[in-house]
Amino acid sequence: MNLLLVDDEPLARQRLRRLLAALPAPLQTRVDEAEDAASARRLLRQRRYDVVLLDIQMPGDSGLRLAAELDGPDGPALVFVTAHEEHALHAFEHGAHDYLTKPVAAERLQQALLRVLRRRQQPTATQAALTINERGALLRVPLSEVLYFRAQDKYTVVRTVARSYLSEDALGELEQRFADQLLRVHRSVLVARQAIASLERSAGGDAGGDAVDTANWRLRLRGIDETLPVSRRQLALLRGLLRGR
Repeated sequence: MNLLLVDDEPLARQRLRRLLAALPAPLQTRVDEAEDAASARRLLRQRRYDVVLLDIQMPGDSGLRLAAELDGPDGPALVFVTAHEEHALHAFEHGAHDYLTKPVAAERLQQALLRVLRRRQQPTATQAALTINERGALLRVPLSEVLYFRAQDKYTVVRTVARSYLSEDALGELEQRFADQLLRVHRSVLVARQAIASLERSAGGDAGGDAVDTANWRLRLRGIDETLPVSRRQLALLRGLLRGR
């Protein structure tokens, strides 16, 4: 993949280069660097890039302004890399594939680039389906009906409004196959983006301010009474998605 790294901090670019160089073979990239939006535009006129890793706050035009220019079906995949969680909503409004917060973990960077790599080959939510073996019978469960996937012992619970199934598909595999339709909200839970209804603080939570205790936040989905745990690192993203509706 051809990748353009846009960040005004040399040390940040250097660290991301190291992480990119250590990725497995399918994700090996040819990397160019730009220190601001103006430099990025010059490189984008000279070469086609598959991915742009983009900081938000830079001298001159912001990363969000550059993203607005690049957003479109023929543009590169946009992955924001920033120290500021509060811009997540605007980033996704500009077509971001992912939103990574600094310091970026190698695992999260790999997940983001896997999404980019597989996005064009993914079936749409209305076409995609899971095949589940239930007592010897093969059942076809449309992805559009799935509310969440949750790891449970050796299996994955597949929950629809009507019922639950057990699948042998791993969460990581499902996340990669259906990255546009699913969102990981906890290490053991993937939810359908379209099913997200609200964030709720449980009765045992601290009611003051914006203090965050991951054990005290739950996600409610449309169509079922059950609530799901929320990881702290996903809390800002979920809030942004809900505000944007």
